[in-house]
Amino acid sequence: MSEKGFFGQFGGSFLPEDLAKVLAVLDEQFEKYKNDPEFINEYKYYLKEFVGRENPLTYARNLTEQVGGAKIYFKREDLNHTGAHKINNAIGQILLAKRMGATRIIAETGAGQHGVATATACSIFGIDCTIYMGKVDTERQALNVFRMELLGAKVVPVDQGQGRLKDAVDAALADLVENYQHTFYLLGSAVGPHPFPTMVKYFQSVISEEAKRQILEKEGKLPTAVVAVAGGGSNAIGAFAHFIDEEDVRLVGVEPAEAPTLTEGVPAVIHGFKCLTLIDENGQPKPTYSIAAGLDYPGIGPEHSYLKETGRAEYATVTGEEALEWFQKLSKIEGIIPALESAHAVSHAVKLAKELSTEDVIIVNLSGRGDKDVEQVYNMLHK
Repeated sequence: MSEKGFFGQFGGSFLPEDLAKVLAVLDEQFEKYKNDPEFINEYKYYLKEFVGRENPLTYARNLTEQVGGAKIYFKREDLNHTGAHKINNAIGQILLAKRMGATRIIAETGAGQHGVATATACSIFGIDCTIYMGKVDTERQALNVFRMELLGAKVVPVDQGQGRLKDAVDAALADLVENYQHTFYLLGSAVGPHPFPTMVKYFQSVISEEAKRQILEKEGKLPTAVVAVAGGGSNAIGAFAHFIDEEDVRLVGVEPAEAPTLTEGVPAVIHGFKCLTLIDENGQPKPTYSIAAGLDYPGIGPEHSYLKETGRAEYATVTGEEALEWFQKLSKIEGIIPALESAHAVSHAVKLAKELSTEDVIIVNLSGRGDKDVEQVYNMLHK
């Protein structure tokens, strides 16, 4: 970061004064507790005893043999309690909220995995929970809506705009402005005004911390490439974090071809921070759609914008059809049903593996499992 909250020209905090003061306190408390031994120990306790970490780095033998080229490993975030990487961040932030005296948690969610993780964390600590979710997403992820409600959360469908993730973020920010005295906004992606992107990266970096150690144990060397899907960017920045300074490791982000933020976006301010953003002819964030609800966002994390601009990371696009193909293929080949989001990463990793030699190694962050998508995919395939 060049200056606090900025990654080059990206990031920052462009907010009304009242909200800026709230986030300044959050930043101060995060800086205080992220280095506090008691806080770190409690966080590690819940990661191990509740989330089930550390999770495996699984050699995809069948896939590797079928594809040819580089060896493919999966970092198994799909095996976490609640089924995705989102719980890593939810546990960290809820512990911070508890120390800050919050009596109410709000969150946004697209695919529902962050909503489920947040509702789960609130359940453990007995804190009131409200989840904002685009109306369209509540319909295509109805199972996750029920899971959140089962865990005790109130799910608020947002029908403004497109009724998708961007609109859920708008609603959550409006709630925070109105109720900041007692409410903690548990943001799920590596987006938003400072300190959210830095905070989310901190809690998700456990992914690459483990993966780096595991690949050295298994292969005796660092990977040729780390591949992860990027919607808002939380699982990808977590998967990249401990490899960013390893210049020989390629960092490869994968985004939906239908919402190619890093490929076609321009620098703009959205939701109080600056990032590469898909903009329409009126200078407004473009409507987006992806087969995977968690990738339905017209912006991207500021650090991803910076990594793209500096060339440290490369970003590729995968179509919904390709992701759907690998949702099915991976299930048959490796016995793993991936989330539709993760299937984007798998699809591109297969292409990349074919270009590399058998001496090369790829780590794919399998960000979540596909239970949440099975009904949606069934309906798509049986129209």
